[in-house]
Amino acid sequence: MLALLWLIPTLPLAGFLILALAGARLPRPVIAGVGVGSVGLAALVTVLVGAGFISAPPAGEAYTQILWTWLDVGGFRPQIAFYLDPLALVMILVVTFVGFLIHLYSTEYMIDDPGYSRFFAAMNLFVASMLVLVLADNLLLLYLGWEGVGLCSYLLIGFWYTEPANVRAARKAFIVTRVGDTAMAIGLFLLFASLGTLQIQEMMEAASEQWAVGSAPAIAAAALLLGGAVGKSGQLPLQTWLPDAMAGPTPVSALIHAATMVTAGVYLIARTYIIFSLAPTVLTIVAVIGAVTLLMAGFSALVQTDIKRTLAYSTISQIGYMFLALGVGAWTAAIFHFMTHAFFKALLFLAAGVVILALHHEQDMFKMGGLRRQLPVTFWSFLLGAASLAALPLVTAGFYSKDFILYEVFISEGSLWLWLAGIVGAIITAIYAFRMVFLTFFGEANHHLDHRPGLPMKLPLVVLAVLSIIGGFVELPATLGGLHLFSDFMEGAFGPPAETTGPAIRTELLLQIASVIAALGGVYIAYLFYRQRPALAGQLANSTLGRPLHRLWFIGWGFDWLYDRLFVRPYYGLAQANKDDLIDLLPRGIARLNQALYYGLSRTQTGNIRLYALAIALGAVITIGLVVLL
Repeated sequence: MLALLWLIPTLPLAGFLILALAGARLPRPVIAGVGVGSVGLAALVTVLVGAGFISAPPAGEAYTQILWTWLDVGGFRPQIAFYLDPLALVMILVVTFVGFLIHLYSTEYMIDDPGYSRFFAAMNLFVASMLVLVLADNLLLLYLGWEGVGLCSYLLIGFWYTEPANVRAARKAFIVTRVGDTAMAIGLFLLFASLGTLQIQEMMEAASEQWAVGSAPAIAAAALLLGGAVGKSGQLPLQTWLPDAMAGPTPVSALIHAATMVTAGVYLIARTYIIFSLAPTVLTIVAVIGAVTLLMAGFSALVQTDIKRTLAYSTISQIGYMFLALGVGAWTAAIFHFMTHAFFKALLFLAAGVVILALHHEQDMFKMGGLRRQLPVTFWSFLLGAASLAALPLVTAGFYSKDFILYEVFISEGSLWLWLAGIVGAIITAIYAFRMVFLTFFGEANHHLDHRPGLPMKLPLVVLAVLSIIGGFVELPATLGGLHLFSDFMEGAFGPPAETTGPAIRTELLLQIASVIAALGGVYIAYLFYRQRPALAGQLANSTLGRPLHRLWFIGWGFDWLYDRLFVRPYYGLAQANKDDLIDLLPRGIARLNQALYYGLSRTQTGNIRLYALAIALGAVITIGLVVLL
């Protein structure tokens, strides 16, 4: 079964090629069959490969499949090769399975769009690029997939390119993430120059042998890789592109936020964890970035009116939790939260898409309300997704993954402030999660629905709702039985966990009680402000302190305003001042020469036959003369 590994990224890539080359001439059922079927087959092959991997683990808990040598230049021999270990297996299972559900949902959501084949072609390429990124045996191939998801995000965020705002959002995502990608590229040069390889496992082994903990090369390499991670995962200070990415169709938002692009940074840090372990200063920065990001994005989510922008800020915040876990060395906890987050965030986006489509593309939550009876399946699905996002205790997957992170943060050295940030973030998360529920589905129902979801839209909601509940039961804390299936499996990627004199079960129970209080307290606050006494929210927002805070949070803490003045305007100013620079003289000179030649030749086109005959005769005489003389 493991020999089928190469098919997993190849199938969606083949779907992309078929749709890109022939999609415009295919009927829509065939387009849907190719788009959905290629990802569905990839998911099926992933299950078969995963079953073979688990039933008969390869030597060293990893399987490498070499297809061919990509380059062979001066001893540099990167290969087109795939590396499967527990980390990669979890990632590809989520990418293919959640990606398949999103593709299935899209067959109905996008059915009336004139760009139907273009949409599925880009979505297939997106999934293929993410799979290459995750399975890559070396950092150069990983970087190919990395840039592939960046390209696809540009194509899909700006999918409705006739609207200038959508084009600006796509361009912004592409440019902002390029900042991090440039840092990452420099990091690859540094790693190859220092260690002589980009093959990931060899590189980490060489780093652990050649670099001391806290050495300058380790810190520089980890910092540069972190630059790439914060760009792709929308973390401070490169988070500004992610809310604007909501310009794309809702299935695109679900794919970017749940299964592909924004989790690439988390995967990169987890995959190169030895490099980061050798740079404890950078690891601390990772944790601080995660803590600050989860709080800032959470506050911004509290005041948004657009349901998709609320979910976008929620993603930034939840990725912040993953960075927080990575920063304290809790690699398994970060990946566990990645998995559960993929389930409930895809669910929330897809359910929001049902609402948006039903209300003729209305996204303002304050213009919704009362939809729980008109869209019962969507309501219950969204409610379960919000409950998992808010980490309601015992019955949601989000509770177990977030509790795992908070526990690991608490027992790490000197991380009390980080743990407090996580607890405050949990309160905020519960508030904005149920704020969405109360504003969207409760209150008066006075809407005429333009569209009611069919089976292709309902089925993914039901499946993801179930996973948002049961997905956390593979990792239970000691207070609830201590089932550690996920942690035990991930030891094959990260090795056995470091021994610690962690807190007693009583302390762990106290931490869980704090988490429960935070979640339930946040739900109650949301109920009080947006269901029981909604006037209180308006009074608070219009108070002396509340008005400027509301404005600051609504605009994402002013980062766009700051970057516009620090970078965008100066750049445009320099470009305007330098528009006639020397470099432009050559292409402009060539253009003017062509214009002059065109003008001269056009003057010969008089329409006078006698002149044409004279020109032919003179040309013949000149030609014969040259032949005779030379």
